[in-house]
Amino acid sequence: MSKNLSALSFRKGTEQNHFERMVEAAESTGTAADQKTVRAMSEELLVGDAITLGAVSFYDFLKKENEGKKVFICNGTACLCARSQDDLQKDLGEHFKEEEIGHICCLGRCHEAGAFQHNDRNYSGKSTDELKLIFTDEAQDDAALDKYHVESALETPILTADFPGIDEYYSPLKEWFQKDREDLLKTLKASKLRGRGGAGFPLSFKWDSCRGAEGDVKYIVCNADEGDPGAYIDKYLMEEQAHSVLFGMIVAGWFAGAQTGVLYIRAEYPDSIRIINAAIADLKEAGILGEDIFDSGFNFDLKTIKGAGAYICGEETALLASIEGQRPEVRVRPPFPTIEGLFRKPTILNNVETFANLRAILTMGGEAFAKIGTEKSSGPKLVSIDSHFNRPGIYEVAMGTPLSVVINDLGGGFKVPIKAIQVGGPLGGLLPISKIEELTVDFESFSEAGFLLGHAGVVSIPESFPMIEYIEHLFQFTADESCGKCFPCRLGSVRGQELIAKAREDASYQVDPELIQDLLDTMEQTSLCALGGGVPLPIKNALQYFAEELRPYFKN
Repeated sequence: MSKNLSALSFRKGTEQNHFERMVEAAESTGTAADQKTVRAMSEELLVGDAITLGAVSFYDFLKKENEGKKVFICNGTACLCARSQDDLQKDLGEHFKEEEIGHICCLGRCHEAGAFQHNDRNYSGKSTDELKLIFTDEAQDDAALDKYHVESALETPILTADFPGIDEYYSPLKEWFQKDREDLLKTLKASKLRGRGGAGFPLSFKWDSCRGAEGDVKYIVCNADEGDPGAYIDKYLMEEQAHSVLFGMIVAGWFAGAQTGVLYIRAEYPDSIRIINAAIADLKEAGILGEDIFDSGFNFDLKTIKGAGAYICGEETALLASIEGQRPEVRVRPPFPTIEGLFRKPTILNNVETFANLRAILTMGGEAFAKIGTEKSSGPKLVSIDSHFNRPGIYEVAMGTPLSVVINDLGGGFKVPIKAIQVGGPLGGLLPISKIEELTVDFESFSEAGFLLGHAGVVSIPESFPMIEYIEHLFQFTADESCGKCFPCRLGSVRGQELIAKAREDASYQVDPELIQDLLDTMEQTSLCALGGGVPLPIKNALQYFAEELRPYFKN
């Protein structure tokens, strides 16, 4: 059935995108799940009402429960560990009715905490008096500005370099578009660039697979649905280095023979959407998008699609299903997106930071790029650190940099006593502080030590924050964000949360260690994607390294 839905959605294409219609339908009331709207959209796409309702009822900002919400409180891990949101809830209660206050996943304000969204603007770190000004004077745009420290530890910054202007920045394309695409493939292989979305898959292999796939229609998709609490790396790149991302997508389009690129940007990042749209408009005005770019015969256009609140859309196949207007459930692979991607057409799908590396590779050469970092993890890496650091912000380091340099030298150490950090989002490894000196910022170091680098966002867990509460949070997050397609994730996360909650609330109850281990192993080994399959890692880390603290909650 889903292939038929993909075919129906393909008839509308990206310009009349059905998912965008769903998002637009919810703008006035907060929901697209009312009967009249569902019926109209179903008739437009020639599908049944159940198909449309099944899709819109999944998303936080489209489902019926979102109707009438006016302000959204961030429930991300960094804000949770900062203990800022209870006071924020009370303050917002002075300005909004209880039913007007909703919740939203990470807003990327992890460097400051106390985050919330109102009228499509994000705020954080505001006092009670500042909140009064925000809600009485909507013209105060300065209050929504996002300010944090940005620093490069490289001799010559790459991902944090100053933007020289459109003409100079895009000039390398003139030369490359006259070359053979095999030249680019050789350069990509020499660079050894691996995807920065968390999996670390070799970019050259993925791109070459799409280029060689059969089909006249191909797509380039940027996964800008970075939803990992603690990670605001993609947000930084889209808002401060927008053209680095667009440059990489244009190169991918030329290489694969695609004519359309789509950036799927999460609704939680409204400024990113505005800034990327403005950058795309500038490129069109400069003649760098559209037909016959640089007299090369290459036609390519870009557009953004706004998400609607679903962490699972960070998984590539769920993201593709979302763009098609389907319920964003994970697809079984193979076939992989390079063979059957958007609308079941060959698709290159990479995340924001991956695309942002392409200009450096094209200008400095693959071999020179590979010399940055390690043998197996090449190039620069951005790391984002949260509000518990003395210098929270974004740091650019070479792959292979000691983690202690990021934590202590660049981040300035912690403001309060910290017992652990989670690196790589809710599916990333949970490291006791004692491990910081042993690790380097690269895929191999983390993997060999039993952790995961992932996206490299860092969330700090204070000594005062109970580890049992953190474990429950991880289970609850997975339960809330599961697409529901596979039982291990959908049911396992709920059962895990129930076990931990009962142990926290009932002093006479202790969790059976064998039972929780079986549950985690089942989720890890049989879940369809990295959500259900990945969350057991940090929970196992917690059980291993904080056994003494957790002893009262588990049978001996």
